[in-house]
Amino acid sequence: MTQRILILGGSGRIGRSVAADLLAQTNAVMTLTGRRAQPSFTLAARQQYQSLHLADRPAVTAAIAAHDLIIHCAGPFRNRDLAVLDSCIAQRRPYVDVADSPDYVRQALTYRAAAQAAGIPCILGTGVFPGISNSLVRQGVEQLDQAEAAHLSYLVAGSGGAGVTVMRTTFIELQTPFQSKIDGRWQTIAPYSDREVLTFPAPYNTGAGVYWFNTVEALTLPQSFPQLQTIITKFGSLPDYYNRLTHAMTKLPKGWLLNPTVIEALSHISYAMTQVSDRISGTGIAMRFAISGRKANEPKTYLVTATHPDTAQIAGYGTGSVAQLLLAGELSKPGVWPVEQSVATAQFEQAMAQRGIGFNREMLRLY
Repeated sequence: MTQRILILGGSGRIGRSVAADLLAQTNAVMTLTGRRAQPSFTLAARQQYQSLHLADRPAVTAAIAAHDLIIHCAGPFRNRDLAVLDSCIAQRRPYVDVADSPDYVRQALTYRAAAQAAGIPCILGTGVFPGISNSLVRQGVEQLDQAEAAHLSYLVAGSGGAGVTVMRTTFIELQTPFQSKIDGRWQTIAPYSDREVLTFPAPYNTGAGVYWFNTVEALTLPQSFPQLQTIITKFGSLPDYYNRLTHAMTKLPKGWLLNPTVIEALSHISYAMTQVSDRISGTGIAMRFAISGRKANEPKTYLVTATHPDTAQIAGYGTGSVAQLLLAGELSKPGVWPVEQSVATAQFEQAMAQRGIGFNREMLRLY
């Protein structure tokens, strides 16, 4: 039988990237949803469009019932409730999302028992960060006899090709301090603080800084790998002056970034700026993961770096690979899980190889 996939938010850049990956890697048919009456893009073979608002609960429930796998790409997730996940569990439909909000993921994980009782696998945060990043940390932990710390850093050029929603997410996550595990203790971190200039692969070795940023990885990795005593998650933009502007946003009067109107205005202004700078900077991503610990009784760091010229496209690979594994019956553990607790390293490696994605890996000795 032909497998049917529902991609909520399928008209956005991330949703369309997921759909493109699934067209290339599976024989499934897809329904892409959006708020417009008609799509603003050209549908490919095995794709159809449905105008759908998430606030229309009966229509969303009916759409879920008509499909075999649900992929939720309609962010920003910090502003979303758990109605889609709840409906998927109630109707026994496997669920995947690209959630990038720790608040959303924290709530979603409380549905684990319900999903286990329903016999349904639900996998959270399956894009590039979180998503591919989680699997690379898992790989690093497995390479060491004792993993102790993980330092995750990302540089995204311009808009990342992902549209205005990513701008909204960035400003939303600047609103409040967050918690991260440092030296075995949960500590409060100021968003977009502690600038650090790291070595990224060319062409991203421009001296741009990365800053503390609230990510899903900082929430789930300590749960998945309790031996990790320190989790550092940092994010930066290219060109570097975007970092300076974003850092300045954290100095706005208290309450400004809690105002939805201000968030919307800043998001559209920022997106308009990137539409110009994207022509120079591109929309790619550089990732750098350093997992430190001990191997053969010596201090070691497993360092992984990677780049891709299109952030939205590689996010589609991350989500598409998880969906492909679910459709093939290779991910069948019921419950609600982050990527690193559901996708084995061998599965991840095979999925990335199918998509032509490679990683630079080094085992460094610490002195």
